[in-house]
Amino acid sequence: MYRPKEDDPIDDIPDIAIQRLPLYLRALMQMQDHHQRITSSQELAQHLHISSAQIRKDLSYFGEFGKQGTGYEIPYLIDQLKDILNINATWGMALVGAGDLGRALVRYNGFRPRGFYVAAIFDSDHGKIGTHVGDLVIRDVSEITRAVSEMGLRIGVVAVPPAAAQAVAEALVKGGVIALLNYAPIMLNMPESVRVHYIDPVAGLQSMTYYLPHA
Repeated sequence: MYRPKEDDPIDDIPDIAIQRLPLYLRALMQMQDHHQRITSSQELAQHLHISSAQIRKDLSYFGEFGKQGTGYEIPYLIDQLKDILNINATWGMALVGAGDLGRALVRYNGFRPRGFYVAAIFDSDHGKIGTHVGDLVIRDVSEITRAVSEMGLRIGVVAVPPAAAQAVAEALVKGGVIALLNYAPIMLNMPESVRVHYIDPVAGLQSMTYYLPHA
C-alpha cells in the first residue's frame, strides 16, 4: 500500500505526472476487463501514445511496481494507483450551478464507479431552489459554507457563470473544500493549499481549430 513518508519530496512530483496517473489507471482497468493479467510500459505506451520511458519515470516517483523482464501485474498496479490517487474511498462533491451543465453532471453515470458522486447541489435561482435534480434537492447558494462543512465535503465543482465563480469558490473553500473542479471560463484566485483544475471546452475547441484546414 502506498503511503508517502514525511520526508518524501511530494511537492517535487510534477503535477503533469500526477495528471497522467488516471490515464494509466484507465488503460489498466480496460486491460483487466479483457482478462489480461500482465502488461509492460511498452504496451501502455502503445495504448496511451506516451513514451514507455515517461511511464516508467512517472511511476518511479511512487515506488517500484514492476519486475524487469516480467512487467507489471495489472491488478496489483491498479490497487497501487487507486491508493496513490486516494480513490479507494468514495468522495462526495458539492456542485454549484443547477443549469444544463450542473444537471448533466448530477445525472452522469461515470462518477460513482470511479469513486465520486454529487452529494449536494446549490443555485442562486429562486425558481430552482427547492426543486429536485434526481434525488437531490437544490439548495440556496447562501447555504454552501454551512452545508459543505456539516457534510464534510472536500471537493467542489463550480458550474456557474464567470461573474459568480470567485465568490462561489470562496464559499466552498470556507466550508472546507480543498479541491475545485472549475467549469467557469475564468481563473480563480485561491490559496496555494487549494487545488484547482480547469475544464473549458471552448478553449479546447479553439485550440483544435488551429489545426483545421483553412476554408
